[in-house]
Amino acid sequence: MTNEKTNKEKTPKPKYNMWQNSFYMIKLAWCAKEKKVIMLSLLSAACAVLLNLINLYVSPVILSKVEVRAPIGELVFVICAFTVALMSVSALSSYLKVNEMFGRVTVRCEIINLINKKGTVTSYPNVYDDKFTKLLAKSFDCTNSNASSTEAIWTTLTDLTSNFAGFVIYLILLSSVQPVLIMLVLLTTLISYFFGNCVNEWGYRHRDEEAEYQNQMNYIAGRVRDFDTAKDIRIFGLRPWLCELFDKALGAYTAFHKRAEGVYIWARIVDLVLVFFRNAVAYLYLIRLVLNDGLGVGEFLLYFSAVGGFTAWVTGILGGLNTLNKQSLDISTVRECLEYRELFRFDDGEGIPAAEDGKYEIKLENVSFRYPGADADTLSNINLVLHPGEKLAVVGLNGAGKTTLIKLICGFLDPTEGRVLFSGEDIRKFNRREYYKMFSAVFQNFSLLAASVAENVAQSEDEIDIDAVKECIEKAGLKDKVESLPQKYDTKLYRNVYEDAVMLSGGETQRLMLARALYKDAPFVILDEPTAALDPIAESEIYQRYNEMTQGKTSVFISHRLASTRFCDRIILIDGGVIAEEGTHDSLLHMGGKYSNLFEIQSKYYKEGEVESGEQ
Repeated sequence: MTNEKTNKEKTPKPKYNMWQNSFYMIKLAWCAKEKKVIMLSLLSAACAVLLNLINLYVSPVILSKVEVRAPIGELVFVICAFTVALMSVSALSSYLKVNEMFGRVTVRCEIINLINKKGTVTSYPNVYDDKFTKLLAKSFDCTNSNASSTEAIWTTLTDLTSNFAGFVIYLILLSSVQPVLIMLVLLTTLISYFFGNCVNEWGYRHRDEEAEYQNQMNYIAGRVRDFDTAKDIRIFGLRPWLCELFDKALGAYTAFHKRAEGVYIWARIVDLVLVFFRNAVAYLYLIRLVLNDGLGVGEFLLYFSAVGGFTAWVTGILGGLNTLNKQSLDISTVRECLEYRELFRFDDGEGIPAAEDGKYEIKLENVSFRYPGADADTLSNINLVLHPGEKLAVVGLNGAGKTTLIKLICGFLDPTEGRVLFSGEDIRKFNRREYYKMFSAVFQNFSLLAASVAENVAQSEDEIDIDAVKECIEKAGLKDKVESLPQKYDTKLYRNVYEDAVMLSGGETQRLMLARALYKDAPFVILDEPTAALDPIAESEIYQRYNEMTQGKTSVFISHRLASTRFCDRIILIDGGVIAEEGTHDSLLHMGGKYSNLFEIQSKYYKEGEVESGEQ
């Protein structure tokens, strides 16, 4: 009980209530040019009420005609009129439900687009923020199907509208009989609803326990279906053990639901007793009206049916509000994700100042950086100038802080201390998207997309300069390969999406990334260990190609293989979060420090590898 109370206290209060979120969805539909969703929902609610009223009156009216011995023609006319009305309203209702679905999907897709945009353009530090990543993941869960809250809320709002309208109409109808009967219906309905709601909360309070059993079964079932596990299952004879684990989880899950049913049955018993009591009182009261006040059979049936209908409207309102509140929590999560604070300036930032000669300088001034929650700085007191047209190499062991340095230069991160200056101005004042345009970068984990070769180079589907694409492909040394493909520059990549796609080798992919960087034609070229998966000779060839193709541009090359960057104008060695050594390749070797020692170790390793290969 204490844990439940603690968890409840820790649960943050949603930023928006259900009425604010309902208005948000209506406003979104209006702004997304899907006003028809609102109109169709109102028409659907009207049809639901009208259909209910027709069903309510059809039997009492026909019985009244029979009771007064109306002519057969009149009776047939009444039956036909009700039949036509039922068919017409039912057909209209079905038509509305089918057509309103498309608008609802469009509104949900609009929300998905907003979430995708937030995820792709948000300030880069948010990518490391656990709160934001959880909000982002939850937001996608809230939009992944037709049953998701961002679409299902329209059904809830439609049902609530029809329930409120029906409640008012039935209230007026029953008030002509006896107000006490209305109070009886309201009282029994409210007791039944709230008792059932309290019992149903048992499942909500124990949802983590249920989820644990489900996760266990899903995990075991997933491992059994996993092809990578198939060999281990056979070699180590894991099948009996996995079956035993699954049976235990299934047994615990079954026992949980037996306990749940034991709790839920009390809600059903209370509801049954209250329904019996309500109907009995209403039945006896209406019989008294028949005996004492001459209430007709048709009116008796009308009022008795209205009692049940009135109960349904009240229950529908209460249940609808409960559902709307749950859906509102999801929509509030989506809105909090979309409105998550931005650490960088974007549209409100200044533009990048134009340089007459197209040359820019970047300066790191006493820069230190520490990741959130870390005990120590990753980089400390870095002072570095990137001169226009210079080729700079950044080397060091894994974890030295090389990639963090690149992220600071590219503006993905802001220093915790110091400044990054672009042409003498702090980059914090610029529109960060405009600043990103100054860089062509190839990272270790590059983004090869499920698209054509040309689209991967241009990073776009529209307005592709195919002549520029071909030129960049040729400069990157990939022309012969691309033109040998079935559809040449329109050949698709990534077989997970396209069956006729081709797979490029590691070296070919690196050259494609070079072509992409060349196509962007930005003043700065950044290479963050993109060739780490290649052998030293292949890496050296790729880096030489980069060197040839980036003449006149400011370039930064990162590699843990020191020989690959010997062509650079300047080399800095990062060690312990600081610039430990700086100079040219030859000067650093002559210095006899850490760079020289690392180069000697790597050279010896490669020489030994060559000897072993020759002996074999």
